[in-house]
Amino acid sequence: MLRFLDRLQPVGLLLLRLGLGAIMIVHGKQKVFGGMPQFIDAVHKIGFGTMWAYLAAYTELIGGVLLVAGLLTRLAAIPVIIDMLVAIVKVHWHAGFTGQGNYQFPLALAIMAFALICFGAGPVSLDRVFGGKRR
Repeated sequence: MLRFLDRLQPVGLLLLRLGLGAIMIVHGKQKVFGGMPQFIDAVHKIGFGTMWAYLAAYTELIGGVLLVAGLLTRLAAIPVIIDMLVAIVKVHWHAGFTGQGNYQFPLALAIMAFALICFGAGPVSLDRVFGGKRR
């Protein structure tokens, strides 16, 4: 009935990638460029070492750039999901789904990343340019 909307799927995937990528870039950038000492302290408080703070911050920054570009999209989305699941379980879970500091936002980001793993970057991406047209 609404098959004409299928033509919008490339736009939907592009917006999904751009939205998730932009959010990840902003959050990673503020950690990498100036907020790393505070982030390291926060990561220590939840029981992880300094290396994990750097890994998470650069996952957000570089993963976000890859998602925006649509380059290695499925691969880049995997550490984003892991990053968000750790944030949910170790930081936000205690607040519940609707409390102050809840886990709705990181859950939504993880679901967006999962959708990109399932569907790929779409035709408006560097994955398509370098990978060729796939069926």
